[in-house]
Order: sequence, then structure tokens, then C-alpha cells
Amino acid sequence: MSANQSIWSFRFSVAAIVLIPVAVGINYIGKLFAGALKLPLWLDAIGTVLSSMLAGPIIGALSGLINNIIYGLTVDPISFIYALTSVFMGLVAGYMAFKGWISSWGKAVVVGLAVGITAVVISTPLNVWFWGGQTGNFWGDALFTYVMSQTGSTWLASFLDELVVDLPDKVITVLAAYGIYRILPQSLTMLYKNNNKTESI
Repeated sequence: MSANQSIWSFRFSVAAIVLIPVAVGINYIGKLFAGALKLPLWLDAIGTVLSSMLAGPIIGALSGLINNIIYGLTVDPISFIYALTSVFMGLVAGYMAFKGWISSWGKAVVVGLAVGITAVVISTPLNVWFWGGQTGNFWGDALFTYVMSQTGSTWLASFLDELVVDLPDKVITVLAAYGIYRILPQSLTMLYKNNNKTESI
């Protein structure tokens, strides 16, 4: 199997099956925590990124998708709309991890920036189409209101609204996931690497 093929390989082993609900739980708790404290962050993708680092982009994307569905069913239906964003974040994080971008804190920051830009690009049109450009985050929406008053551009205001929240959020998210990844025993991380090399669908 070539390297380009193996990046999209995964196996629904016991390890992968267990990882998905763990990742969803981490995402869920992070988002509730950020919402309760009214932080200028989401903190809802740490599990998605961690599962991408461990098991590849497909498992990461599934973790993000399932998290949005569960959160949408139990807490906030708006979460359904951003499932696509979570899927793409898992894919980007998993791809970059496969390419060696989880070998240092500095590289993890780059992954965070890439994941953040991905989230902004996917979410901004959703914000405009469904909510008139706002994100629902107090800090970001304050910037949205200011930019609208100065420029009248919904797309620019929405882009900056999303950017000011998502970029720092995703850098912190990836750094947190990388920190967890670093302290995991090698026997566990190698288990997922071996799974990725043995079976593809």
C-alpha cells in the first residue's frame, strides 16, 4: 500500500470504536465548559483533532460529525448546521498529522492555524446563509456589528467575526490535543498506526 493510499485507510477495530465516543465526549464537555463560562472560544474540537492524530482523518471526521449530531439532539440544534465544518477539520488535522505535523509544539501551532482557516472558510458561508453573518459568540458578534457599521459588508464582517474566534480557538484546540497525544503511552499510539496500515475500505 502506498503512502497516499494508507492515509485514508482505517479499521473499525475495538480501539477505533472506543476512540470515537471518547473523542465525542471530550468535544462535548469542552463546548459546554466554554459556553458556561462565556469564553471567546468554542473548545468543541479537541477530541476531533486528537482522534485525527491517533487514527487518521476518517476517524477524526466521523468523531466531529457524530459530536455535532449528538450536541444538536441534546443541547443546541444549531450544531447540526456546522457538522460539515467539523468533518473538514478532522480531515485537515488527520492529513497534516499523517504528514508529520505533530512532531513538535511549533508544528502543532501551524496545524492549528490550518484547521482554524478551514473552519473559517467552511463556517462563514453558513453564518451568512443561516444567521445573517453572525456566529452566536458574543465577542465575535461585537466585531461583526462594528465592521458592519463601518463597511456595510456582511461577508467581510462575518469573515472577521468567524476569524477572530476560530483562529485562536483552533490553535488552542490543536495544542491541547497535541499535549494529550504526547503523554499517551507509545503502545497506544502504535496500536492505531498499525491499524491504519493493515486494512483499508
